[in-house]
Amino acid sequence: MAKNLAQIAKSKKIKYFLISFVDLFGVLRSKLVPTRAIAEMQKNGAGFAGFATWLDMTPADADMFAIPDPDSLIQLPWNKEVGWLASDLWMNGKPVDASPRVMLKKQIDKLSKKNLTMKSGVECEYFLISPDGSSIADPKDIQSKPCYDQSALMRRYDLIKEICDCMIELEWGPYQNDHEDANGQFEMNWDYSESLVTADRHTFFKFMVKSLSEKHGLRATFMPKPFENLTGNGCHAHISLWNGKINKFLDNGDRFGLSRLAYNFLGGVMHNASSLSAFFNPTINSYRRINAPPTKSGASWSPSSISYTGNNRTHMIRIPDPGRFELRLMDGSSNPYLLQAGVMAAGLYGINNKTDPGEPLSCNMYTDYRNYPNLSKLPDHLEDSLEEFGNNKNLKEAFGDDVINSYIKLKNQELDSFDKEESFDKRSSITEWEKINTLDC
Repeated sequence: MAKNLAQIAKSKKIKYFLISFVDLFGVLRSKLVPTRAIAEMQKNGAGFAGFATWLDMTPADADMFAIPDPDSLIQLPWNKEVGWLASDLWMNGKPVDASPRVMLKKQIDKLSKKNLTMKSGVECEYFLISPDGSSIADPKDIQSKPCYDQSALMRRYDLIKEICDCMIELEWGPYQNDHEDANGQFEMNWDYSESLVTADRHTFFKFMVKSLSEKHGLRATFMPKPFENLTGNGCHAHISLWNGKINKFLDNGDRFGLSRLAYNFLGGVMHNASSLSAFFNPTINSYRRINAPPTKSGASWSPSSISYTGNNRTHMIRIPDPGRFELRLMDGSSNPYLLQAGVMAAGLYGINNKTDPGEPLSCNMYTDYRNYPNLSKLPDHLEDSLEEFGNNKNLKEAFGDDVINSYIKLKNQELDSFDKEESFDKRSSITEWEKINTLDC
């Protein structure tokens, strides 16, 4: 029986609910609903005009309704009067196919028919910057190799502590916080979970970090590459498949600890990686991070080729421990739901086709890439990834032609807007258009 939000509101003293959804571009949209109306909203949803968001709709389309998932409820730790709810989009009595959360749930249903569940964890990197976005917020953060810098970390103790305390209160199981490879950059890790839970938490985490940063007079950005000379914001994902309490990726007899199922899943991800860059690296700015030159610290920490390895961070996929792999392709602008859905769709392709990922490589890919001229490269521009995405029959079968075509149409509109004002060159400075349109991704 579904949880009764009206009763929960009464017991938890919630006065308002944010009924939220994420559009195709990953923008978090919401309506603030008083508790007196939540019973009606739980039944029928909050109404939205789809054309007003990044969904391929027109002003003539019928109302779109966000039906909240009561299991996703998060009471804001910093404002307990408000409860946040993730929602699925409905229109004309049917789920909206291009609703990212619906897209993920459809892949979950496909995987469940194989008696499998995908569990995942994400590593969300972000910068703390000045309110106007022109510089990092800490003028003392100047080391050439600032990763794990204790002094820089502790100068942001009040904010980091508040965010981590919130995750502890929400029982996410946070376990470490650190200063990352770029000046002004941080990462906070929490426990992995089932993919839908991780996607909901990923969505809320970005909202929480931005909100609490503003409270402290700062601005947080997940923009893939806000500063030319610094490492970009990745969003690495750790992936495994389970049947109940059994990790189906685990094989202790394998040199990396992975089962044949895991290698097939991994092979499917590699086979579709170039196309999935359209989901995983969805902004123009994303392609300053991929195939990027070395940064101030000495390495970009982002992939350029489609390869896998053991515990080696220079490849697109690494296997750090038995029973899971880490996909390092995604960046901070990736849509939390499309990130999970894309991995799952590609992995299902790999399972169904018994895709062989080939032999792993143990080289330093940043320095030795010239020794592997036949290795497939990742797309160099958003246009390239969209073209591959549109020609990928596997993903069209997974998500439907209409959804893929809508996504490409909207992204091409974004490219047209950029091209009217700017031109993209990785060797040139980050454009004002990129900052205006991506700092708050």
